[in-house]
Amino acid sequence: MKEQFEKVTDLKARVFERERAFLSPYATHSEDSKGREKEEKPCPMRTDFQRDRDRIIYSKAFLRLKNKTQVFFAPDGDHYMSRLTHTLDVSQIARSLARCLALNEDLTEAMALGHDLGHTPFGHIGERVLASLSPNGFRHNEQSLRVVDVLEKDGKGLNLTYEVRSGILNHTPAGKPETLEAEVVRYADLIAYINHDIEDAIRAGFLTAEDLPKDAVSLFGQHTSERINTAILDIYHESYGKNYVRMSDKMGKALDELRSFMFEHVYERANKLIQESAKRMLQALYTYFMDKPEKLPALYRATAESDVARAVCDYLSSMTDRYAIAVFKELFVPREGAL
Repeated sequence: MKEQFEKVTDLKARVFERERAFLSPYATHSEDSKGREKEEKPCPMRTDFQRDRDRIIYSKAFLRLKNKTQVFFAPDGDHYMSRLTHTLDVSQIARSLARCLALNEDLTEAMALGHDLGHTPFGHIGERVLASLSPNGFRHNEQSLRVVDVLEKDGKGLNLTYEVRSGILNHTPAGKPETLEAEVVRYADLIAYINHDIEDAIRAGFLTAEDLPKDAVSLFGQHTSERINTAILDIYHESYGKNYVRMSDKMGKALDELRSFMFEHVYERANKLIQESAKRMLQALYTYFMDKPEKLPALYRATAESDVARAVCDYLSSMTDRYAIAVFKELFVPREGAL
């Protein structure tokens, strides 16, 4: 038994050795992690970052992403992005970037898989509604960190490493990444949602490929895979061997142009289709549970004792689209024969 344990432990030691031999001098090494808030017995086989990745994948919040809106709510088709498929897309792009830049792929993947765990139902509309209602405000990146720190595992949290937690919190444009791996995830998120949202918008008839900004398309390419590959290669050529991760000025401006185009021609239009109904539902649910915090599930009632608004946002942001609709119907829509 002792010999078997030592062989398993050797697996992790070999990971540490490979990282020392092959990673960039600016990469984050698994053995140099700042650790967890609560000390734990190390896994004999997996590094802490690999362990974090596994904890995120098996979390309830991760499973719920499959039924949360990315851009198009309840689309008529099977091939639109959900919050889960977006997350997997970000993970794939982030790992590709980390690999070509000789950064820590395990850390990058864990951050990417956890970056949207706190997202609301109904996409960014839900985030805006909760932000407008709660006196605490609401930001999905901060909620994602709260999910892994506090809400998962029935209030015990996942006890992730400092580096993964920081990457989850700082993946937005306003964030301040502390590692190059976190910078990679921030770029991967941007590249993923712009390019696959273009695909969904064309599929939904909101625009055609000919509507896209011609200068940006001429630089990035006409098709999704081509645009993603071009973005990755540009970041590689600009950043390899450097103590930063960035795009060239020319490609960065072109990506910003695509992003601005999508906000003007797709996101605002698509949001209007669900904005009023989602807003009414979430407002009604928010008001109901603010007035009746005792009706919250047990996980959230302890928080409600000191901060009702925080507890209500925790509950509502955890909902999938269809669960939010089901709770709204249960509370506010008369059932046949009930009168």
